[in-house]
Amino acid sequence: MTILWSAMFAIFFGFIFGVGCSLAVMYSIYNGGYRAAVKESQMPDPPERYRKALNGLKR
Repeated sequence: MTILWSAMFAIFFGFIFGVGCSLAVMYSIYNGGYRAAVKESQMPDPPERYRKALNGLKR
């Protein structure tokens, strides 16, 4: 295999899989954590875990 093919494989695996995996991780964080936190903050009576987190931030 020549250096050109090796470089092409490195670019493909580095950029394509690297960017794709990081986007998948960011989407799963958004899906699981961020949306749940926004939903809990809009509730009339927020859960105890949410209130504890807010008290921890105020200190």
